[in-house]
Amino acid sequence: MRPLPTSKLDPRIKMVWRLNDALWITILALCLVLPLWLISLDADEPLLSTAAIVAAVIAVALYVLCLVVLPPIRYQRWRYQLTEDYLEIALGIVWRKRFIIPFIRVQNTDTRQGPIMRAFGLSSVTVATAAGNHEIPGLDVEQAEQVRDRAAELARLAREDV
Repeated sequence: MRPLPTSKLDPRIKMVWRLNDALWITILALCLVLPLWLISLDADEPLLSTAAIVAAVIAVALYVLCLVVLPPIRYQRWRYQLTEDYLEIALGIVWRKRFIIPFIRVQNTDTRQGPIMRAFGLSSVTVATAAGNHEIPGLDVEQAEQVRDRAAELARLAREDV
C-alpha cells in the first residue's frame, strides 16, 4: 500500500471544527431540550421531564465527543499531497477514504472561506472534476492560494500534454 500523503492542514482548523460543531449541537439541543422542558413544566408530566433530561445528557455527550475527542483525531487523519500528476487526499476516522484526482480530470480549482474560517485566517481549496468536488479545508489563506494556483497550473499542463 502506498504511503499516506505528507501535507497536513493548518492546526487552527481544529478550532474551526469545534466552533462549527458547537453551533450545530447548540441549535439541535435548543430545538429538542427547550420545548420538552417547557412542556414538562406546564404539564407536570414526569415522562417529559425525563425526556428533557435524557436529551440534555445526550447534548452534553455530543459536546464532549465533537469538541474534545474528535477534532485532534480528525486533524491527524486529514492529509493531502500535490504531485506532478495528481492530487491525493486521505481522510476519515472510522471509514478511511483516499482520493487520487488526476490533474487531467480537473476542470476547476477554487478557494472558499466561510465566516468562521475567515475569523481564523483559513480557507478551503476545492478541486472540481466531472465526478464531483474534492475539498481541502483549513489551509492558511496564502497557502490555500498557492495550492489552488499550483493545482490549476498542473491541470493546465496535463491538458496540454494530451
